[in-house]
Amino acid sequence: MSTPTDRQGSAVHKAVSRYLERSIKSDGSKATMRPALERFASFCQREGIDEIRELEAGDLREFGYTLREDQVDGKIAASTANTYFAYVRSFLSFCVREELLDANPAKTNKATEYLPEDTSDSSSQFWSPEQRQAIVNYATKRVDMANDGTIRTDPVTASRDRTIVVLLAETGARGAELFDDSKDEKRDGITWSDVDLERHVLSVFGKSRDREEVPLPKAARDVLKRHRKYVDPPTDEWPIFPTGHFQSKRGVLESELGKDRLSKALEERGDTSKTDVLDDLLREHEVAPPSISKEGARRVMKRLTSEANIQLEDGHEYLKPHGARRGLGAELYALGESEKAQQVLRHKSIETTHEAYSDLKTKDLAQSIDEIRGE
Repeated sequence: MSTPTDRQGSAVHKAVSRYLERSIKSDGSKATMRPALERFASFCQREGIDEIRELEAGDLREFGYTLREDQVDGKIAASTANTYFAYVRSFLSFCVREELLDANPAKTNKATEYLPEDTSDSSSQFWSPEQRQAIVNYATKRVDMANDGTIRTDPVTASRDRTIVVLLAETGARGAELFDDSKDEKRDGITWSDVDLERHVLSVFGKSRDREEVPLPKAARDVLKRHRKYVDPPTDEWPIFPTGHFQSKRGVLESELGKDRLSKALEERGDTSKTDVLDDLLREHEVAPPSISKEGARRVMKRLTSEANIQLEDGHEYLKPHGARRGLGAELYALGESEKAQQVLRHKSIETTHEAYSDLKTKDLAQSIDEIRGE
């Protein structure tokens, strides 16, 4: 352990403040990094390290050990401990550039000796920008093919599937907020009454168990406008994503009309497609069909991912709905827009946003923070 020397250079706390003010432009990123850096400054104070120049690799090793202790005690995840250390390493790189240090003591094997191993699930999927664009492009092309009659899917269903893809990709909404959840009677899918295009918001039943507003960017608003023309909902209580499941639609009609009356109506239509008859009766009596289920939406994404021939890594079979939310958050976070990521994902605190992405490599999350990206 080093001991105080000539007391040259800047005090650690002051250097941290200077780094955050001069090098980190995003307020959200400052808020994310500040706790880790202030923790390091307090550690230095306890160890009698008053000046930056006094820092040695052994000091960083001891700091890493304190992170490991917190990880063992369950206070932080191993991934968080490693991310905190990465923030400190980036700060010390700044100190080298400012000529407060000759070399970065955190960039040594000795410094990282006691850090806990990061065993977080690196296979948690998030859509890359390229994958997002590819699936949106294919879903749009599929609508054109449906209109041309070159595929068996009807235009309304193709439009529904495209709208599923775009809302997942652009809004950060959870699948349980958009689709029917059989395990939660309050989650029965979004309807047209939940859309406010003038205010650019979508009302959902959020994770908080309260109504929450999801922002609708232009791409989401545009696809909703186009989809409404295809669906032509008879009431605003009509689901945005109606199920295509025959028995589910028949069930709501039986509840409304009675089993005998519905059976008679189906018989009267003769050879007409029973699905078309159900759809006509639903509209005629303004009985809203059920929304597509979470499982149904997953099947849609599996089919589209396969048809679009999108390449996936880490053993993932398809572009999962929650991967879209993670992908949007990662894009914003990587640009240094952690506050916007927090707002879009509707996290209660910036710490939650940070924790959500602590399993990804820092360089992928901090593209606009040169000190981190270069590590």
